[in-house]
Amino acid sequence: MRPVAACVILAGAALPLAALAIEPFQIRDIRVEGLQRTDPGSVFSVMPFRVGDSYSDEKAAAALRALFATGLFKDVRIDVEGDVVVVIVDERATIASVNFLGTKEFDKDTLVKALKDAGIGEGLPFDKAIVDRAEQEIKRQYLGHSLYAAEVVTTVTPLERNRVNVTFKVSEGDVAHIRDIRIIGAKAFSESKLIDQLDLTTGGWLTWYTKSDRYSRTKLNADLEKLRAFYLNKGYLEFDITSTQVTISPDKQTISVTIAVTEGQPYVVTAVRLEGNYLGRDAQFKNLITIKPGASYHGDDVTATTRAFTDLFGTYGYAFAHVEPRTEVDRKTGQVVVVLVADPGRRAYVRRVNLSGNTITRDEVIRREFRQFESAWYDGSKIKLSRDRVDRLGFFSSVDVDTNDVPGAPDQVDLTVNVVEKPTGNLTLAAGYSQADKISLTGSIKKENVFGSGNYIALDVSTAHTNKNLSISETNPYFTDDGISRTFDIYYRTSRPLNSSGDAYAVSTPGFDVRFGLPYSEYDTVFVGIGAEQTHIGSLQGVPNSYFDFVGQFGSYANSYPITAGWSRDERDSGISPTAGRYIRANTDFSLWGDVQYARMNGQVTQYFDLGNHFSLGVNAEVGYGTGLNGKEYPVFKNFYGGGLGSVRVFEQGSLGKGTVDVTGAFIGGSKKLNINNELYIPVPGADKDKSLRLFAFLDAGNVWTEHDHMDLGTLRASAGLGLSWTSPVGPFKLSYGLPIRAEPNDRIQRFQFQVGTAF
Repeated sequence: MRPVAACVILAGAALPLAALAIEPFQIRDIRVEGLQRTDPGSVFSVMPFRVGDSYSDEKAAAALRALFATGLFKDVRIDVEGDVVVVIVDERATIASVNFLGTKEFDKDTLVKALKDAGIGEGLPFDKAIVDRAEQEIKRQYLGHSLYAAEVVTTVTPLERNRVNVTFKVSEGDVAHIRDIRIIGAKAFSESKLIDQLDLTTGGWLTWYTKSDRYSRTKLNADLEKLRAFYLNKGYLEFDITSTQVTISPDKQTISVTIAVTEGQPYVVTAVRLEGNYLGRDAQFKNLITIKPGASYHGDDVTATTRAFTDLFGTYGYAFAHVEPRTEVDRKTGQVVVVLVADPGRRAYVRRVNLSGNTITRDEVIRREFRQFESAWYDGSKIKLSRDRVDRLGFFSSVDVDTNDVPGAPDQVDLTVNVVEKPTGNLTLAAGYSQADKISLTGSIKKENVFGSGNYIALDVSTAHTNKNLSISETNPYFTDDGISRTFDIYYRTSRPLNSSGDAYAVSTPGFDVRFGLPYSEYDTVFVGIGAEQTHIGSLQGVPNSYFDFVGQFGSYANSYPITAGWSRDERDSGISPTAGRYIRANTDFSLWGDVQYARMNGQVTQYFDLGNHFSLGVNAEVGYGTGLNGKEYPVFKNFYGGGLGSVRVFEQGSLGKGTVDVTGAFIGGSKKLNINNELYIPVPGADKDKSLRLFAFLDAGNVWTEHDHMDLGTLRASAGLGLSWTSPVGPFKLSYGLPIRAEPNDRIQRFQFQVGTAF
């Protein structure tokens, strides 16, 4: 045996000595010794020679370097026996499992992922240096959660077949809380006002949930930017943060933060000047300026103006326009001229629209909502419209559109639509509680986006004492390629008044209808439809007088053939949790033939206002009116109802209207209704920008009147309270608790109400 190199520690140093050099020869065989778990193919695949190749000292050194580089071996040696090359390896141990003890702040999956990124995990080679790095990575994770006293002890347990178990035992310690925050150097504003601008806080009654009293460098950097933005909005252009000092107590339980600032002086804007290339449309751009000469410099106005300029450039195809605000300051007078320098860059067209994240929804369902077409000039307004249309589908929890350069094509861009799908199967439950009726329940099963097609199917079942309902509905939003929708409804409804006992009688209504929706603009849709239904009133025992009179006029069976027509306009920024925009709906249904002849109209306007800082206000108004035609009475079973979620909260579902109570005590609704709802949405502490969970305060008013009553606003009922709105996996969820602020003694009150599957 002729040794070439022994116990090589560093591959780079494994160079054969001249005294041990051997003459090159042709390799007859290659043998590998010392393998326990590693596949021989892993060795052969990295060696620079094969059987039949010429062997040399240079190739041996290259083989050693390649084998060490795999990280699988602690030691590698190459011997030569005649014309046979023998590769002798000493494998590193393989990690069989990674375990954690004492971890409460993180779940195991979070730590496993962090360690995997650091190079340690099940099936990977064991290395003491890597384990040391893993300990530091675990500590780094705990530092990010203000657990500065966390300690990590690693135990390595050998197993058979050259494997080891690695166990990290963590002593987390207590969370380090911010004891105090100081801002020094400020003169124009009080320290408390400046601290109010920060997200980091000292301990408070809600910090157990918000965790805002836990320090992290990332949060501090974000707060420093907020502080800088606050001063810029007050005109302090030369504001500067000179230093930040963070100190931790010896027991690592409390932290002090000190921020030193230099304010400078406030500046007043004297003029706004445009420079650069504005495509010859200077007047159009000037109309977008929100910076006000004569007022203090306001950083948000400058940002809003530059964003509006960039968006306008985008509508003309300039996807990479750059608008830079510059300031010309006069320190002696405290005045500033704002100069907006524009560089539109190159005009671009969209080469391709790519979709990402739609694992269930078919591509065509998203693409048919897009108004920015491939191979067309880039248009920022159409891209925003397209994003909003996709978002309003309600199939996705988030929709974003990214613009990407096309390598080698400076006049082209690709758009990537990134969506995050949400469950579209809704189990709908509604409940209310009162001392009289205890708990009432209804439910339905609905599936939007069936098989990713964008179609809608619903099965609605209600087993409430007063109203039983079985209905099946199917909607195809693109019945035609032009976007005409079609909806089928088949239903069987049974109702009896709230004071009814037993099964003395019931009002049953089987029927069906078909409706079509015709979009005639990006926001507007017209609906038309026709249907047929039959109303049957069973035994007259215990029947309310209004139903008794109906039977006397029309008989036990009454047929009608309602025609529906309507219009809606949807300009909301989201179909799930809107914060801005408007929704308008107006529709009528009327029957000109059959036993029952009537007309019923309903209108709704909902406006959302973005108040900033994640606050928003929703205002909803709805009015309904029905009347009989050709001298016939308005049918009682077409009445409107008021009270409950979706109407006037706090009042029991369907119980509003003094004149709508039959002499038997049954709630029969009325032919006129008015609802006014106001909701102030409050961000949930700690939820950041998540719109799926929102607190709200509400103020409702409304009532129902009969055909012979005037819509007297003096009889409106009103309520106020607090609630929670959550877009849950089983549908929109609303919970409310409130008090009546305008009620009559006989009104039925439900202070606590909740519903899953209802909208505002």
